[in-house]
Amino acid sequence: MEPGPPGSSGPAEPGPCLNGQRGADHAASASLQSAARTEPGGHSLAVAAVLPAGGCGERMGVPTPKQFCPILERPLISYTLQALERVYWIKDIVVAVTGENMEVMKSIIQKYQHKRISLVEAGVTRHRSIFSGLKALAEDQLNSKLSKPEVVIIHDAVRPFVEEDVLLKVVTAAKEHGCTDYDLEFGTECLQLALKYCRTKAKLVEGSPDLWKVTYKRDLYAAESIIKEIISQEICVVMDSKEDNKHVGHLLEEVLKSELNHVKVTSEALCLAGRHLQQIILDQCYNFVCVNVMTSDFQETQKLLSMLEESNLSILYPVVVVSVHFLDFKLVPPSQKMENLMQIKDFSKKVKERNILLYGLLISYPQDEQKLQESLRQGAIIIASLVKERNSGLIGQLLIA
Repeated sequence: MEPGPPGSSGPAEPGPCLNGQRGADHAASASLQSAARTEPGGHSLAVAAVLPAGGCGERMGVPTPKQFCPILERPLISYTLQALERVYWIKDIVVAVTGENMEVMKSIIQKYQHKRISLVEAGVTRHRSIFSGLKALAEDQLNSKLSKPEVVIIHDAVRPFVEEDVLLKVVTAAKEHGCTDYDLEFGTECLQLALKYCRTKAKLVEGSPDLWKVTYKRDLYAAESIIKEIISQEICVVMDSKEDNKHVGHLLEEVLKSELNHVKVTSEALCLAGRHLQQIILDQCYNFVCVNVMTSDFQETQKLLSMLEESNLSILYPVVVVSVHFLDFKLVPPSQKMENLMQIKDFSKKVKERNILLYGLLISYPQDEQKLQESLRQGAIIIASLVKERNSGLIGQLLIA
């Protein structure tokens, strides 16, 4: 199964959510899942995947093979593995890599905690790499921990945005026709090989615009933009649990909702037993705004950072934390608070090692309602930019709204 025609790189539109299926396709997908998992009589359909990842990426024009090129400081192939891993009915995933990159691949699997992954040495061509992966899945391999599947998905290591519903359609069609492929416009080389050597006329399954291939350097930027968009869809505003609905933190929340109408904005209390906040973290929200009123220390922000570090949320994606401080500069000059506020530089360096991006934002408070609303709007714009861009060059900086 090889998606997309050669050279069909470049997304037509932002890609799908990396953590699940589209809601509109849920009913059809559920039906396909049932078909893929079982056959008449209750027999489970065994499915595995092979990823040829031995290419050198000549067209990319960079010394690093494109499957190992970083996107948000994480190798591209890790995103592809994540897309396949979330499909629970794919039992085994075999990756074919060159001998010189074998240790690199092992370190990626360990660092990003990938599961169900087996490695084989790639061949001198893509087809030989696929054959190496298929041999690893054969029953007659000595000391093999893999079981022989009935359907094998062949998927490019540099197509990170494949969705489960497409895989389900392909697996179901492959079971019925013996071989299948998904493509945007026309059949690919695997279909021709199936016809030539197996005399199997494969069925072509319509793919989607999300199946484009990272081929050129510009595609890395496009992929990064899509991933940033996906993980920027929710912001959690964290504040003191003792405050009422008129608290300035709630005012900031309302302005964020108004200014960022395409983003889900929620609020939670920060306390030692913050179960709701922990659930938001478990639900994979990657953006947090910690509200600190009339204080220049980072005690509340540190509590949030500790929760995030313990959760391991930032293993796969960078987590943004904006520490917002509402301060009365008329009563206490900013210079007297700078010593405390400058601690953010040290905090940001420490948590950056855990892939957490910490920024500071100062808002004058209290002030008259009109000026406060303007400051809150400016603050919302700054927060939105920090969340969307995830610029590591700005971590530890104190911005003023």
